Amino acid sequence: MAGRIRDDDIAEVREKARIDDVVSSYVTLKRAGGGSLKGLCPFHDEKSPSFNVNASRGFFHCFGCQEGGDVISFLMKIDGLSFAEALERLADKYGVVLRREDGDEAERPRGPARGRLIEAHKIAQEYYAEQLATPDALVARQFLGQRGFDQASAETFGVGFAPRDGEALLRHLRGRRFTNEELVTAGLVKQGRSHYDAFRGRLLWPIREGSGETIGFGARRIFDDDRIDAKYLNTGDSPIYKKNTVLYGLDLARREIARSSQAVVVEGYTDVMACHLAGVQTAVATCGTAFGDDHARVLRRFLHDHEEFRGEVIFTFDGDAAGQKAALRAFGGDQNFVSQTYVAVEPNGLDPCDLRLQKGDAAVRELIATRKPLYRFVMGNVLTKYDLDRADGRVDALREAAALVSSIRDKSKVDAFAREIAGMIGVDVEDARAEVRRAANRPAPGTARSDSRQDSRRTTPEQEAAPAPQRPQLPSLRDPRFSIERETLKIVIQHPGSTGRVINGLGPDDFSHPVYRAVWEAVAAAGGPAAAAGDDGWSTRLRSGVADPHVSSAISELGVEPVLTPAAPEAAYVAKHVYRLQELTTMRRIADLKSRLQRTNPVEHQADYNKMFGELVALEQHRRTLRDQQVTAQ
Repeated sequence: MAGRIRDDDIAEVREKARIDDVVSSYVTLKRAGGGSLKGLCPFHDEKSPSFNVNASRGFFHCFGCQEGGDVISFLMKIDGLSFAEALERLADKYGVVLRREDGDEAERPRGPARGRLIEAHKIAQEYYAEQLATPDALVARQFLGQRGFDQASAETFGVGFAPRDGEALLRHLRGRRFTNEELVTAGLVKQGRSHYDAFRGRLLWPIREGSGETIGFGARRIFDDDRIDAKYLNTGDSPIYKKNTVLYGLDLARREIARSSQAVVVEGYTDVMACHLAGVQTAVATCGTAFGDDHARVLRRFLHDHEEFRGEVIFTFDGDAAGQKAALRAFGGDQNFVSQTYVAVEPNGLDPCDLRLQKGDAAVRELIATRKPLYRFVMGNVLTKYDLDRADGRVDALREAAALVSSIRDKSKVDAFAREIAGMIGVDVEDARAEVRRAANRPAPGTARSDSRQDSRRTTPEQEAAPAPQRPQLPSLRDPRFSIERETLKIVIQHPGSTGRVINGLGPDDFSHPVYRAVWEAVAAAGGPAAAAGDDGWSTRLRSGVADPHVSSAISELGVEPVLTPAAPEAAYVAKHVYRLQELTTMRRIADLKSRLQRTNPVEHQADYNKMFGELVALEQHRRTLRDQQVTAQ
């Protein structure tokens, strides 16, 4: 039985394994003065860095969560290793030979040692890379070539090929004295009736930790007769591989991420390769899962992402529905970062790999350089569902956008987002803020109301099953907002002969209530007020000519409700209402035009902006003329 590791060997490991070198594989460290280094703690979430490393003394300490220790305890804590495993890992890295004393039983972890799993992956990666040059890998090499990757690119990223023989890797690793238990635990081999390779006949990308150690693989289908339909297979969770905390390409990107405080999150392995080869060396990708909170925590450690130093995280998504869904999901985790979050979407829907292939390296760099804020992209997708040239469309758009804004966890960003959606929709900032506040207080869908009287009422199963009566969708005809429309139509129906020629200036758009608009259209279809002069049965014939019961009922109301003047309406009374109606229509057009102007970039769309501005000036002049005509008519 192996004995305890000798104390002088442990001391040598502590001496040779510089703690700043080891910790910097997990955390971006910056100089903090006095010989100390500082970064965001990897053991708890924090906005400002409180994790300190003192290289000369060989220890670390976090003033936030109080974790501390030396280089061995750091590895034990961050990777879940036993003392012996952490010691062996450091000894392998720094070339220290560990000797054991006879008679003492060594601490033995359950299951295969982490070092053995790492070593198996290292050998597997080297084996797969060698296989890429064999005749059997021709299709794999063609696949890479068609995507713009040569042999040097494959070597840079460690790309390999898994032979179609289902036991090729198994035999190779058994020849290196690995046991079946170790290989199955590592995820390199699967066990059914017998043991067989986890990846067969596929192109492989090694997935590495920030330190560069291979811990898993991503495998793409390249043969049509592959019996597994899934395009990609990924290593499953193991003692060394957790898909929710792994980012492909981090080993190559980590130093540039720390230097530039920028991270680019793409969607696939070839996208990472394309970005790096094009000069965007901060690109990483998730491995078979959506970008989540754990991935964000990993990135933050390398970004040096804190309140005093803000970087940026750029997501690339396809422009299709799936990409928009991914953007919405990323927006939901936006508050994980202090850094500003952006999105880069190629107008034609090309991913970075296809973009590089079709338009070259410069186009990939340009894609990242022309990023836009993530929240603006998400809000833009929401607003495309609505016609913002209509007042009701702006109301509905504001309601949905406000609900999205009110749901974010970082409330310090709410006001900024409210101002942003006000500009995008074309509404007043205070209106946007008020709607966000209402959305925050609105119960979530399916949430029971906290009305004690309602809760106390009992309902029968029949009542619960019965559909709730639909509420009227239209505002009341007696709503004060439509009083001018109502009074004008009363004059038209009751006193058509007194309307004169001034009434000819009206049209359907001057009536904002749908029912009143339909009444006017019925009047116009019947020949207008002029055709009704001297016809005592005018209103009855008008009513019988419409099929909509709401419109028919409205004509009855308008025909019997007294006009708001003691005598028959004179021409001035009619003119005042007509001009006021036209003024209200003009004001609505002005509001719509101002909204469009607010959403139009005067630099990018100068001609459109100037044209709309000219229309706005003309409309304002027309409104003043109508106001003057009302004064004259009184």
